[in-house]
Amino acid sequence: MANIIPLSDVDPALIEALLDRAFEPDRHKRTAYKVREGTQWLPGLSFAALDEDDMLVGTIQCWPVALTDANGRPHPMIMVGPVAVVPDEQGRGFGKALMVASLAALSPQAPLPQVMIGDPEYYGRFWGFSNAPTAGWTLPGPWEPRRLLVRCDNPDVLPRQGVLGPWRG
Repeated sequence: MANIIPLSDVDPALIEALLDRAFEPDRHKRTAYKVREGTQWLPGLSFAALDEDDMLVGTIQCWPVALTDANGRPHPMIMVGPVAVVPDEQGRGFGKALMVASLAALSPQAPLPQVMIGDPEYYGRFWGFSNAPTAGWTLPGPWEPRRLLVRCDNPDVLPRQGVLGPWRG
């Protein structure tokens, strides 16, 4: 079973090595990195998964981002991801445990919409993420529109159009 700890308790070099293994060393060129460029991950929402031998096997990071509408007004959001699990440990529930921990840490008094780039079938089924509200949104780089997902208590409050990027507030 996974032992979930704050990501801030993990050596940053170990985090980077895990992300390289889970994705690839060229991962910094991905659009998600441009969306959160210049921001720092949110310690209260970012976690690490350790296996039964206390080895780092997964991480989740959350980032402050904003959807800037056509009037230039930023709508703050939380970008969830990357959710990373080393290839040898995938399928054992570490990613799911990290998602549960991160989403449970959100404040129910002020729940910002959560946005991510991911598999709509998986993230929709378990956590209610949807690509329906994001059809008019754009990103600073290439992306598959069906994989741009959002989770929000009331999706009707979300702008229908806008550009997703780093939170500069």
